[in-house]
Amino acid sequence: MAATNFAKGREASKAGDFKAALTQWTPLAEQGDAKAQFSLGLMYDNGQGVLQNHETAAKWFALAADQGFVNAQCNLGVMYHNGEGVPHDNKAAAKWFTLAAEQGHAQAQTNLAFLYEDGNGIPLNEKTAAKWFTLAADQGNANAQSNLGRMYLAGNAVPQSYQTAFECFTKAAEQGHVEAQYNLGHAYIEGYGVLKNANTAAVWYTKAAEQGHAKAQYNLAHLYRGKDGIPLDEQAIVKWYTKAAEQGNTNAQNELGLMYNRGEGMP
Repeated sequence: MAATNFAKGREASKAGDFKAALTQWTPLAEQGDAKAQFSLGLMYDNGQGVLQNHETAAKWFALAADQGFVNAQCNLGVMYHNGEGVPHDNKAAAKWFTLAAEQGHAQAQTNLAFLYEDGNGIPLNEKTAAKWFTLAADQGNANAQSNLGRMYLAGNAVPQSYQTAFECFTKAAEQGHVEAQYNLGHAYIEGYGVLKNANTAAVWYTKAAEQGHAKAQYNLAHLYRGKDGIPLDEQAIVKWYTKAAEQGNTNAQNELGLMYNRGEGMP
């Protein structure tokens, strides 16, 4: 009966009928059903069928998390980290991320890695951060892949390996991770783990630039100045310097000012 009612609530939720889902899930949650408790937590967290209430969301997440429901543990950790519905408490966040990470939850592993890398709520430990980034990256988490690549590029807590960094950036960039796209473009410029290729660098800089990455916008503009075999394109230079400058990139602001003074790239 409980499984049937939960399924009815899930179908109602998928159809956008959150009030019907609430009717099905609330009695189950009050009876201790962890899936229903988690589902109610999501509804209150997102304001679906109910007034948004982070405190009530945290209450339901906590009840499910106490039963070992992994998604609830991760979400509760996020709420403690952000101070939403509960007091800001990175020590509590680390506790819940750890419980979820030990069950193999990739996002919790990534979040825990960041806490270890920054020493937030737990003692700073870059080697442990690398361990959790690796476990999450192996599951395809793009954020973990990107940050693991950063660690291999710099040799932080792992042996420096441009090749491994390049592989990590590639995996994350192909999933649309903007920082990885920028770093992959930079790898093609500098030859980090791959042969230098300005044209391929431009492809990845463009992907990051189109997502609003200011450094990628600046570097892309620089490539269009006729560098490394890429044809000169003054309009593209102005376009990308302008976008970077509007985000406060001082190098782009300076270059754009110089171009205006010389009358370059103007209609």
